[in-house]
Amino acid sequence: MASKPAMIDTLQHLIETLRHELQQYGEMLALMDREQDLIVQRSSQELYDTVSAIQSQAGFIQDARANREQVRAELAERLGRSENASFDEIVPRVPAEYRPLLEALVGENNQLLFRVQQRARQNHLLLSRSMELMQRFLSTLFPTRDSQVYNDHGTRPIWAPTLRPLYEAVG
Repeated sequence: MASKPAMIDTLQHLIETLRHELQQYGEMLALMDREQDLIVQRSSQELYDTVSAIQSQAGFIQDARANREQVRAELAERLGRSENASFDEIVPRVPAEYRPLLEALVGENNQLLFRVQQRARQNHLLLSRSMELMQRFLSTLFPTRDSQVYNDHGTRPIWAPTLRPLYEAVG
């Protein structure tokens, strides 16, 4: 087992990484809230920009999680546990004055991660519904003979629509 000052330094570093991860989840949730508003408003360019920002933020979250995991594994080893030890195994072994903060940060991270996942599902459903409605609209404008039924070869026949020139369609 490592010295107490080294363990305290690692513990404080873990607390910093948990706070950083929490901040990244908060920023992701804000972006997803913005995305949801833009979906409802049908602001396509702003939505596209927000999707790019969400993808970037996902990378920041991955980095924050990887950093937190590295420090968690280091602390676990300093506490004489396996590097794969969970927070449930680690928290009871840290000094008592750090336990409430560590438990709160882990809990807040888990709650925010849940909210991010929930918002991602909601936004996915909204986007899917919007795409479905747009597809219906387009199919009324440009009806095709595209069948949704599979043939005896296990494929769907693809029919290219025979669009008449505009002057023939109008006259």
